[in-house]
Amino acid sequence: MGDSNTTMVTEFILLGISDDRQTQIVLFVAFLLFYLATLLGNSLLIVLIILSPLLHTPMYFFLCNLSFLDMFYTTSSMPQLLANCFLSRLTISYTICVTEMYVSLFLGITECFLLAVMAYDRFAAVCNPLHYTVIMSSKVCIQLAASSSGSAFVMTLIPRLIQPTQLCGHNIINHFTCEVQAFFKLACSDTRVTDTVIMINSIIVLAAPFSFILVTYGRIGQAVMRMHSAKKRGKAFSTCGSHLVVVSIFYGSAISMYMRPQGKTISGRDKIIALFYIAVTPMLNPLIYSFRNKDVKGAFWRLLGKKMSE
Repeated sequence: MGDSNTTMVTEFILLGISDDRQTQIVLFVAFLLFYLATLLGNSLLIVLIILSPLLHTPMYFFLCNLSFLDMFYTTSSMPQLLANCFLSRLTISYTICVTEMYVSLFLGITECFLLAVMAYDRFAAVCNPLHYTVIMSSKVCIQLAASSSGSAFVMTLIPRLIQPTQLCGHNIINHFTCEVQAFFKLACSDTRVTDTVIMINSIIVLAAPFSFILVTYGRIGQAVMRMHSAKKRGKAFSTCGSHLVVVSIFYGSAISMYMRPQGKTISGRDKIIALFYIAVTPMLNPLIYSFRNKDVKGAFWRLLGKKMSE
């Protein structure tokens, strides 16, 4: 006989961040600005990279991929976050919720791997400049980008295989989006095995790429220290430092969410932490990686001048 407490869940209720009306209005304006800035910055960067032949290099190829990921990753969650600012309890169907959860997870994992690939690209450019075009050929770049997506797809399948099938009628997700941890907490069965699998998955997806990036930038720092020009050293350290800050925000917030002992519920603090890798870093990436770069600025003004002359 089946469990009498188990009922079929057909929809979920998302609780959002705050129930206070004034706070909701402030959050809506802030999140809307974040979202628009993310879409504008990343779409502009994609257009510049596609239209400017000078930006057809491995670094900008990966940046173009990153911008696509950031736009879709933010879009997978931000509309619900905005809706939650005006609805105390946003209802979403089971199918849409699960689909959004795994699409968002796939995009997030892909970005984790892609950031590690981008660090390797910078390592090859700084530490092996004479062989850079051979190391990072067009074929290799495409293979690395495809490997990031392929690996992310495999790692996304793991939570799908251990997804709880019985939710015991619980359909209230204490989050502003269909987030995998918040969803798994609805299970009525023992989650110790699930938590262990997610922890191992997180080590591969988060800790390993982040450690690789730190080691890679450490090697880059050693190479920069050997530069004779103090001006070049200062510029290189400024660029690497800003990159590491954004990467640390992304990985640090995700690691603090997924690589720690799991409680029975999602706290308000957890929701705030999730905002950093869902909303903040996708907005910062084009600013830090590209728009501070003279090549991107030059491409922008050339494109603007061409449009004005027409």
